[in-house]
Amino acid sequence: MSRQGLSTLAIDIGGTHVKASVLDAKGAMSAAPVRVDTGADRAPKRILQEIVGLAAQLPRFDRISVGFPGYVRDGVVHTAPNLGTAAWAGFRLDQALTRRLKKPARVLNDADVQGLGVIDRRGLECVLTLGTGIGSSLFENGRLLPHLELGQHPFRSGKTYDQYLGDAALKKIGRRRWNRRLKRVIATVDIFINYDTLHLGGGNAMRIDFELPPRVKIADNSGGITGGIRLWDVIFNKT
Repeated sequence: MSRQGLSTLAIDIGGTHVKASVLDAKGAMSAAPVRVDTGADRAPKRILQEIVGLAAQLPRFDRISVGFPGYVRDGVVHTAPNLGTAAWAGFRLDQALTRRLKKPARVLNDADVQGLGVIDRRGLECVLTLGTGIGSSLFENGRLLPHLELGQHPFRSGKTYDQYLGDAALKKIGRRRWNRRLKRVIATVDIFINYDTLHLGGGNAMRIDFELPPRVKIADNSGGITGGIRLWDVIFNKT
């Protein structure tokens, strides 16, 4: 099959649920996304079972892309703050999926993948995903820059960005205070990165209730899926 005709199983692993769809050669979804809640058991074996179950509900595919919530290098998971780093550290998720699904697989941090699906490819762009934790990625004129695990960086009063703005914080302090915290984070990230555009994605982006500053916009949350084809075509540039 030619490269132009390849279809991609795109998987978005999160701390709350795992989503998947199949993308055609142009990056459009061939089927509505399917999802399953991430249960208490978040070890690799269980997540792999969930992915295999989702794949069985979708059309055929030729290759696999995965957005993973942690630091990933060359297909190897190094950290998984919201899934359990101890269980995941050193796990070759790309090879495990290739063995289970009999197709070549590529894995990248989930915020990096979402960024590939939503950026404008102009100037310096930062992506923050607001979900179970805080994901981050950085691009220059569409080129992915070295990964930043901003969520694990100390931010305020001894709390990391994850602890300050993640889903647990939202549930604890409520939407009004959470939005005030988000305003502080946006202002800080602007000074820290000097971005041209900041994209806010993730499930909790829908909780934003204030007018966003210039150069800040809410990203389409489907980017975590649709960015999967660019993981192959732009980052890895091979089939």
